[in-house]
Amino acid sequence: MFKYSDSNKRYYTLDYFYKHKFNSKVFKVSLNAGFTCPNKDGKVGVGGCIYCSKSGSGEYAGDKHDNLVTQFNTIKNMMLKKWPKAKYIGYFQANTNTYAPLDVLKEKYETILKLDGVIGLNIATRPDAISDECLDYLEELSKRTYLTIELGLQTIHDKTSKLINRCHTLKCFEDMVLKLRKRNINVVVHIINGLPYETKEMMIETVKYLSNLDIQGIKIHMLSILKGTILEKMYEKEHFKMLTRDEYIDIVCDELEYLREDIVVHRITGDPKVSDLVEPNWLIKKVTILNDIDKEMKRRNSYQGIKYQKKD
Repeated sequence: MFKYSDSNKRYYTLDYFYKHKFNSKVFKVSLNAGFTCPNKDGKVGVGGCIYCSKSGSGEYAGDKHDNLVTQFNTIKNMMLKKWPKAKYIGYFQANTNTYAPLDVLKEKYETILKLDGVIGLNIATRPDAISDECLDYLEELSKRTYLTIELGLQTIHDKTSKLINRCHTLKCFEDMVLKLRKRNINVVVHIINGLPYETKEMMIETVKYLSNLDIQGIKIHMLSILKGTILEKMYEKEHFKMLTRDEYIDIVCDELEYLREDIVVHRITGDPKVSDLVEPNWLIKKVTILNDIDKEMKRRNSYQGIKYQKKD
């Protein structure tokens, strides 16, 4: 059995991590605080990342027209039907959630932290959108709650990064990881498999790189082509190759083998809204994808980190 598992999972799941850290079921309540993004408003770019939806990748977050407490309670009450004794983490998900004046950030974060049962915050953002004064506040925040900063990276490959319009460099990302970790703030990194024209080897290289950084978690997504995005127009024009379901499972299992064993896997596939999805249709059956990843790891008699090599 994998050392960070008490089930058939051969990788370090978020559920296992939370249960052992907090001695309880923990779920994240996804919020939309109404932020924008420096890659949309012209500060570093316009149009946003080519795959980003109108909701700013916050499809399952609350309704931005509701205040944060209403959003939180609406989602929490639905989740409590399944897990009545759970604890909660406020997840600032949509768009770039450190991209605002500090007094605005404080008001939004503290509003959620005051709610009963909230044990922490997850804040999704970009590596180029955390000011020094924000870093100081986050450090203070991390000393009184369980704080995680989620950084979008998607790929280490500069050509792909430019193609998808990320508008920040790998060095910018690496520097921000160092700044956060110097303050002992937990870092989770988002990556995407199946980005246009990337090979299997390129995707695995991204994971190998991250395994040698001081990060605490990873989110692995499959590229979703969503209606109304720049990516949809690009796909209609170029018909670049999309990963098949079997290819995705094979790549994820390889990535897990190269992923350092103590990095928590927060997500291992995408979860798009069916009504917005153009391709790939196989993403809809999330549970079967997860099951088949488990089966393939068992077939290989493999575990997370089995091929990890520390870089000198």
